[in-house]
Amino acid sequence: QVQLVESGGGVVQPGGSLRLSCAASGSIRSIYAMGWYRQAPGKQRELVASLTTTTNYADSVKGRFTISRDNAKNTVYLQMNSLKPEDTAVYYCRFIAIPNDTALNHIYWGQGTQVTVSS
Repeated sequence: QVQLVESGGGVVQPGGSLRLSCAASGSIRSIYAMGWYRQAPGKQRELVASLTTTTNYADSVKGRFTISRDNAKNTVYLQMNSLKPEDTAVYYCRFIAIPNDTALNHIYWGQGTQVTVSS
């Protein structure tokens, strides 16, 4: 059973930084893609950043957020700098991965971590 565990959320002042982590536990054969999404109150969940062989960012976070991975730890990170109040949301990580007991890609989601940007 593959599970994603997130950490690193919290409360930060505008202009501050946070680093989110998402680690996969369980038996994984390969990971095709990793990504971060966010959902603000009353809004739909949106893609923040994704990582396959290339990286992709939402326009609203380009130049401020950086997605990275540690393959040995099956972990993805989101470094968030110059945070703005509009970045306030629950952040979710997502993996597209093949577990050891199958040959098919599965989609896995983290439990979500709250990021609040407020003075």
